[in-house]
Amino acid sequence: MEDGVLDDLTMLLPPLLRSLEALGFVARNLNPSQYGLVLETVGSPDAALRLVRPRLEAWPEDLAPMRERLQTARDAVLDAFDGLRAAPDEADGLRAAFRALRLLPRAQEALYPLAAGLPPVSRFFLAPARRDDPALQARLTGAEPREGAGLVHIDDEPGGRGGFSMYVPEDYTPERKWPLVMALHGGGGNGRGFLWSWLRDARGQGAILIAPTAVGPTWALSGPDGDTPNLARILDLARRGWNLDERRLLLTGMSDGGTFTYVSGLEAGSPFTHLAPVSASFHPMIAQMADPERITGLPIYLVHGALDWMFSIDVARGANEALTAAGANVTYREIADLSHAYPREENPAILDWLSRGEA
Repeated sequence: MEDGVLDDLTMLLPPLLRSLEALGFVARNLNPSQYGLVLETVGSPDAALRLVRPRLEAWPEDLAPMRERLQTARDAVLDAFDGLRAAPDEADGLRAAFRALRLLPRAQEALYPLAAGLPPVSRFFLAPARRDDPALQARLTGAEPREGAGLVHIDDEPGGRGGFSMYVPEDYTPERKWPLVMALHGGGGNGRGFLWSWLRDARGQGAILIAPTAVGPTWALSGPDGDTPNLARILDLARRGWNLDERRLLLTGMSDGGTFTYVSGLEAGSPFTHLAPVSASFHPMIAQMADPERITGLPIYLVHGALDWMFSIDVARGANEALTAAGANVTYREIADLSHAYPREENPAILDWLSRGEA
C-alpha cells in the first residue's frame, strides 16, 4: 500500500473500532430506565471518526473494494450514533434506539472481509480474551481461502424469511468434528443480523455457526410450526457439507428465539443435544408437556437478566425450577446488570460448556 493509504488506515481504524465497541456496549446495556446513563457512559467515541471521515475519498481506484467497505462501516456507525442520540425525542424512543442499533450488524458485515488482511480488524472479531493470541491470529488469517469456509448468506437477504446465514471458521478442516451453534434471533429480527452476536466466539473457539431467519414474522410460538422443519432442513444441509460433532449440536436463541429454543428443542424428535435459551419467556406447561425421555438429563444453559423489563427474572427462576424438576441438567446464569439484551460475554462459557459435552 502507498504511505498515504497506510496513514489513512492508521487514522481511521482506531476510532472506527472503538465506536463499534461502544455500540456493542449500548446494545448489551440497553435499558429504557437507564438509557440516558448508558449514552453518557459511552460518551462520543464517534467524534474522532467524524474528524477523519474524508480521508478515504482520495484512495486510488485499485483500492475501491476496501474503500467502499470502510465507507459503509464508517457511515453505518455514524448513523447509528445519530439515531441513538435522537431516540429520546422520538414518539417511541425505544423502537428508535433498536432501529439505530440495527446499523451495527451492517457495519460489521461490511468490515469483516477485511479481517484477513488487517490485523486490527481481525483482533476486533475475536472475544477480548483471545485477541492477544498470536497463534490463533496466524491460524485464522494465514489459512488459504477454501470452499466452505468463511461467511455465507443463503436466501437471507434483508426482508426475506426462512433463509439462514452461516459462518465456518477460516481454519476449518474436515479431519476433525466441529461443534455447531444454531442461534435464533429475537422477535422482529433476522439471522443475518443476529449472526454477529456469536461470530467472534465461534471464530475464536472453533465452532460452526448458523443463524436462521424465522419463516414468519417471528418464531412459531403458536399455531402451525413451520420453523422446526426448516431448522431440520438447514441442519441437514450443514451435515452434508461439513463434519459436525453430533454430540455437540447447540440450539440457542434470544427472547422469542430463546422461547422457541424451548418449544422446538424439547420436542421428542429434536436433533439438538444442548439448549441455551437467553432472555426468554417460559410457561411451566412447556416442561410438563415435554417428552420425559427427551428432557431427562438434557443439558440446558439458561441465561437471564435480573433487570429484564420484558420477561421478569421470576420467569427464568420458574423455568429453572420446572426444568430441573422434570429431570433436565440445568446450568442457571442470572446476570445482575442485564436487562432484556443479549450478553455476548456469556458466549465463551456456553461454548466451553458445550465442548465439555455436559449431560
